[in-house]
Amino acid sequence: MFDPVSISVAVSTASTAFAGIKRAFQAGKDLESMSQDLSRWMGAVSDVDAAHKSAKNPTMVRKLFGGGSIEQEAIEAFTAKKKLEEQRYELKQFLMFTHGSKSWDELLQMEGQIRKRRQKEIYDRKIFREKIIGWVALIVTLAVGIAILGLFTYSLMGIDRGWF
Repeated sequence: MFDPVSISVAVSTASTAFAGIKRAFQAGKDLESMSQDLSRWMGAVSDVDAAHKSAKNPTMVRKLFGGGSIEQEAIEAFTAKKKLEEQRYELKQFLMFTHGSKSWDELLQMEGQIRKRRQKEIYDRKIFREKIIGWVALIVTLAVGIAILGLFTYSLMGIDRGWF
Protein backbone atom coordinates (compact mmCIF):
# COMPACT_ATOMS: atom_id res chain seq x y z
CA MET A 1 0.00 0.00 0.00
CA PHE A 2 2.79 2.41 0.88
CA ASP A 3 6.34 2.27 -0.30
CA PRO A 4 9.41 3.73 1.39
CA VAL A 5 9.43 6.62 -1.09
CA SER A 6 5.91 7.71 -0.15
CA ILE A 7 6.79 7.38 3.54
CA SER A 8 9.83 9.61 3.11
CA VAL A 9 7.71 12.11 1.14
CA ALA A 10 5.18 12.16 3.98
CA VAL A 11 7.95 12.72 6.55
CA SER A 12 9.45 15.46 4.40
CA THR A 13 6.04 17.13 4.07
CA ALA A 14 5.46 16.87 7.81
CA SER A 15 8.91 18.26 8.63
CA THR A 16 8.47 21.20 6.26
CA ALA A 17 5.03 21.97 7.66
CA PHE A 18 6.32 21.59 11.21
CA ALA A 19 9.16 24.03 10.52
CA GLY A 20 6.56 26.53 9.30
CA ILE A 21 4.50 25.97 12.45
CA LYS A 22 7.56 26.53 14.66
CA ARG A 23 8.42 29.76 12.83
CA ALA A 24 4.83 30.95 13.24
CA PHE A 25 4.88 30.19 16.97
CA GLN A 26 8.20 31.98 17.38
CA ALA A 27 6.80 35.00 15.54
CA GLY A 28 3.79 35.00 17.86
CA LYS A 29 1.21 34.33 15.16
CA ASP A 30 -2.22 32.94 15.95
CA LEU A 31 -3.46 29.45 15.10
CA GLU A 32 -5.55 30.60 12.12
CA SER A 33 -2.43 31.74 10.30
CA MET A 34 -0.91 28.29 10.87
CA SER A 35 -3.95 26.32 9.72
CA GLN A 36 -2.52 25.36 6.33
CA ASP A 37 0.74 24.10 7.85
CA LEU A 38 -1.16 22.29 10.62
CA SER A 39 -3.40 20.62 8.06
CA ARG A 40 -0.44 19.50 5.93
CA TRP A 41 1.37 18.21 9.02
CA MET A 42 -1.69 16.28 10.20
CA GLY A 43 -2.23 14.78 6.75
CA ALA A 44 1.37 13.62 6.60
CA VAL A 45 1.14 12.17 10.11
CA SER A 46 -2.00 10.32 9.06
CA ASP A 47 -0.18 8.93 6.00
CA VAL A 48 2.71 7.67 8.13
CA ASP A 49 0.32 6.07 10.62
CA ALA A 50 -1.49 4.32 7.78
CA ALA A 51 1.84 3.14 6.35
CA HIS A 52 2.84 1.84 9.79
CA LYS A 53 -0.44 -0.12 10.09
CA SER A 54 -0.05 -1.40 6.54
CA ALA A 55 3.49 -2.58 7.25
CA LYS A 56 2.26 -4.47 10.32
CA ASN A 57 -0.44 -6.28 8.31
CA PRO A 58 0.69 -6.63 4.69
CA THR A 59 -1.85 -7.96 2.23
CA MET A 60 -1.45 -11.28 0.43
CA VAL A 61 -0.32 -9.53 -2.75
CA ARG A 62 2.37 -7.58 -0.91
CA LYS A 63 3.54 -10.71 0.90
CA LEU A 64 3.91 -12.58 -2.39
CA PHE A 65 5.36 -9.84 -4.56
CA GLY A 66 6.82 -7.43 -2.01
CA GLY A 67 9.85 -9.51 -1.19
CA GLY A 68 12.28 -7.82 1.14
CA SER A 69 10.63 -4.45 0.75
CA ILE A 70 8.08 -5.29 3.46
CA GLU A 71 10.81 -5.27 6.10
CA GLN A 72 12.30 -2.08 4.67
CA GLU A 73 8.86 -0.45 4.66
CA ALA A 74 8.27 -1.48 8.28
CA ILE A 75 11.57 0.04 9.38
CA GLU A 76 10.92 3.25 7.40
CA ALA A 77 7.42 3.54 8.87
CA PHE A 78 8.67 2.92 12.40
CA THR A 79 11.43 5.53 12.24
CA ALA A 80 9.09 8.02 10.58
CA LYS A 81 6.48 7.45 13.27
CA LYS A 82 9.04 8.07 16.02
CA LYS A 83 10.21 11.30 14.37
CA LEU A 84 6.63 12.53 14.06
CA GLU A 85 5.93 11.60 17.70
CA GLU A 86 8.75 13.94 18.69
CA GLN A 87 7.23 16.69 16.55
CA ARG A 88 3.81 16.02 18.10
CA TYR A 89 5.27 16.38 21.59
CA GLU A 90 6.97 19.64 20.65
CA LEU A 91 3.79 20.94 19.04
CA LYS A 92 1.84 20.03 22.16
CA GLN A 93 4.29 21.96 24.31
CA PHE A 94 4.05 25.02 22.03
CA LEU A 95 0.27 24.95 22.01
CA MET A 96 -0.18 24.38 25.71
CA PHE A 97 2.35 27.05 26.60
CA THR A 98 0.97 29.71 24.28
CA HIS A 99 -2.75 28.89 24.08
CA GLY A 100 -3.53 26.59 27.02
CA SER A 101 -4.54 22.92 27.25
CA LYS A 102 -7.93 23.50 25.63
CA SER A 103 -6.22 24.38 22.35
CA TRP A 104 -4.43 21.00 22.34
CA ASP A 105 -7.77 19.23 22.77
CA GLU A 106 -9.22 21.23 19.89
CA LEU A 107 -6.26 20.32 17.73
CA LEU A 108 -6.69 16.63 18.54
CA GLN A 109 -10.35 16.87 17.57
CA MET A 110 -9.40 18.50 14.26
CA GLU A 111 -6.77 15.80 13.67
CA GLY A 112 -9.38 13.09 14.24
CA GLN A 113 -11.62 14.64 11.61
CA ILE A 114 -8.75 14.80 9.12
CA ARG A 115 -7.85 11.16 9.78
CA LYS A 116 -11.44 10.01 9.24
CA ARG A 117 -11.69 11.96 6.00
CA ARG A 118 -8.38 10.60 4.71
CA GLN A 119 -9.42 7.08 5.71
CA LYS A 120 -12.52 7.34 3.56
CA GLU A 121 -10.90 9.16 0.65
CA ILE A 122 -7.49 7.58 0.34
CA TYR A 123 -6.69 4.56 2.45
CA ASP A 124 -9.95 2.64 1.92
CA ARG A 125 -9.53 3.08 -1.84
CA LYS A 126 -5.97 1.70 -1.71
CA ILE A 127 -7.07 -1.27 0.39
CA PHE A 128 -9.94 -1.98 -2.02
CA ARG A 129 -7.55 -1.81 -4.99
CA GLU A 130 -5.17 -4.27 -3.33
CA LYS A 131 -8.05 -6.66 -2.61
CA ILE A 132 -9.16 -6.51 -6.24
CA ILE A 133 -5.61 -7.23 -7.42
CA GLY A 134 -5.42 -10.16 -5.00
CA TRP A 135 -8.69 -11.64 -6.22
CA VAL A 136 -7.74 -11.20 -9.89
CA ALA A 137 -4.36 -12.86 -9.27
CA LEU A 138 -6.09 -15.75 -7.49
CA ILE A 139 -8.64 -16.22 -10.28
CA VAL A 140 -5.97 -16.11 -13.00
CA THR A 141 -3.81 -18.59 -11.08
CA LEU A 142 -6.76 -20.96 -10.61
CA ALA A 143 -7.76 -20.65 -14.28
CA VAL A 144 -4.23 -21.42 -15.47
CA GLY A 145 -4.00 -24.36 -13.04
CA ILE A 146 -7.32 -25.79 -14.19
CA ALA A 147 -6.31 -25.36 -17.84
CA ILE A 148 -3.01 -27.17 -17.27
CA LEU A 149 -4.78 -29.94 -15.37
CA GLY A 150 -7.35 -30.23 -18.16
CA LEU A 151 -4.67 -30.44 -20.86
CA PHE A 152 -2.76 -33.03 -18.86
CA THR A 153 -5.91 -35.11 -18.37
CA TYR A 154 -6.85 -34.78 -22.05
CA SER A 155 -3.36 -35.85 -23.16
CA LEU A 156 -3.48 -38.89 -20.85
CA MET A 157 -6.87 -39.88 -22.25
CA GLY A 158 -5.53 -39.45 -25.79
CA ILE A 159 -2.52 -41.66 -25.12
CA ASP A 160 -4.70 -44.44 -23.66
CA ARG A 161 -7.01 -44.38 -26.68
CA GLY A 162 -4.21 -44.23 -29.20
CA TRP A 163 -4.90 -40.70 -30.37
CA PHE A 164 -1.24 -39.81 -30.21
